[in-house]
Amino acid sequence: MASKSTRPLDPIGKLLGLRHKAHPWHGVNIGDQAPEEVTCYIEMVTTDTVKYEVDKETGYLIIDRPQKYSSILPALYGFLPQTYCGERVGKTSADILKRQDIVGDGDPLDICVLTEKNVASGDILVKAIPIGGFRMIDGNQADDKIVAVLKNDAVYGNYRDISEVPDAVVDRLKHYFLTYKDMPDIALQRCEITHIYNAQEAKDLIKKAMKDYKDFIEKLLFD
Repeated sequence: MASKSTRPLDPIGKLLGLRHKAHPWHGVNIGDQAPEEVTCYIEMVTTDTVKYEVDKETGYLIIDRPQKYSSILPALYGFLPQTYCGERVGKTSADILKRQDIVGDGDPLDICVLTEKNVASGDILVKAIPIGGFRMIDGNQADDKIVAVLKNDAVYGNYRDISEVPDAVVDRLKHYFLTYKDMPDIALQRCEITHIYNAQEAKDLIKKAMKDYKDFIEKLLFD
């Protein structure tokens, strides 16, 4: 008999899915092949001029904020279902950067997906291959951005490590993540990208975020 810590929401999610749309964070499986191949929930696409994100309580896509400055999203952007940036994710950045004040940001793990296709709107699921990531710190919170390629994409689909991606594409991603939270009359930059990491490190972080999620759900259900 499986322990209660093994995929705590899968049976519930499958049952509710027969009658209701699954919650994109809790009711969608990250995929049986994760972290080698993952299911991503996409909140935003490259033509969006406002920032959308999932409302954690209802699972509906909401407007987080209109972008005050011109900010072009260079990839599909969303998160990995059934992940959580908690103790393990926070400790990874804290240990590497030797900053013991860093904690996980309490959100699902963010992901951007490179594709040559023009996708019309978010609120969709896609299959992707993680190839690296940005170690991003927002104040004292770990806010990692996993970089992936759309599975079978004609241009990016064969990439398996971020080192294969053209520098110009990586620079666009970095610029977006360092500026998309900018607001008028706020001069202090809160976010920093300390370094870029490879595919293996990205997959290791996904595993930690999956374990953090199980701990997070068990605490909600059984405490």
